Amino acid sequence: MKILVTGGLGLIGHNVVKRLQDLGHVVSIMDTRTNYGIIPQDEIDYLMAERRKKIAEDSYIYDRDICDAQAVDHVFNVEQPEIVIHMASFPRQKVVNSNPALGSRVMSEGLLNLLEASKNYDVRKFVYISSSMVYGDFTDDVTEDAVCNPQGQYGIMKLAGEWLVKDYARRSDINSYTIIRPSAVYGPLDVEDRVIAKFMLTAMKGGTLNVNGAGETLDFTYVEDAADGIVGAALSDNTNNKTYNITKSHSRTLLDAANLAVKLAGKGTINVRDKDADFPSRGALNIDAARKDFGYDPKVDVEEGFQKYYDWLSNSAYWQNKL
Repeated sequence: MKILVTGGLGLIGHNVVKRLQDLGHVVSIMDTRTNYGIIPQDEIDYLMAERRKKIAEDSYIYDRDICDAQAVDHVFNVEQPEIVIHMASFPRQKVVNSNPALGSRVMSEGLLNLLEASKNYDVRKFVYISSSMVYGDFTDDVTEDAVCNPQGQYGIMKLAGEWLVKDYARRSDINSYTIIRPSAVYGPLDVEDRVIAKFMLTAMKGGTLNVNGAGETLDFTYVEDAADGIVGAALSDNTNNKTYNITKSHSRTLLDAANLAVKLAGKGTINVRDKDADFPSRGALNIDAARKDFGYDPKVDVEEGFQKYYDWLSNSAYWQNKL
């Protein structure tokens, strides 16, 4: 099957591409390798090179901006994808807050360009990677039919994207859609500017880990489990026109995560601060629908995932040089 993955060199994206290729699918990639204006360029260059090693050498990668409608049309005309997995986006609230105008353009105009091209080239399924941030504040066991009340531009634009996808499927030739809501994805080849990476690297430096709200929880999801869920949902006929939580479905406090990072590193101290008002309080998401419809079964718990990530950081020449 011919599949286009936007953001295919991202943390989750390159794992999705690898799984699809291992299954024998023909995968094309759109990725601008952006640093979002806040990630050091040498870090992005290193991560992109390492992620590239994990996918097939003959993979065709389009360095095209999804905000360029003509460029998007060209890619679709050449590749004629049957499935589109849309992962190219500003990745989290902090990045959107630093440049809300550009974030809005990528997350709205870029999505519209992809949907228009999907309509024009008769794409069979459009898979949209949303976020657990669409729910706003929630406690454990939240299901996909829960009322969404996002806080902040990132969650609001992700939810708006879900509605755009549904509307295009309703009124156009896009045969079906699937919406995925992941949460707190982490693991090897992630950027430093995310909570688990910050905790781990700060601990390895012997620094102070700042915990914004000791009782705040996240549904930490290992990157390979997230990628397995996205691939499973994209390829299953049972997921047409449905929305799924793709997480570990087990909440842990930020303080637990910081303590585990300090334990693994054997050094570091913890400073507990007030909750960050820019972020909602979140728990564990219910994944029963994904288990039932396409056999989603995340394997890696937090202890194992953190160990895998710590081992990778310890063996990374780039990060050892930085440390």
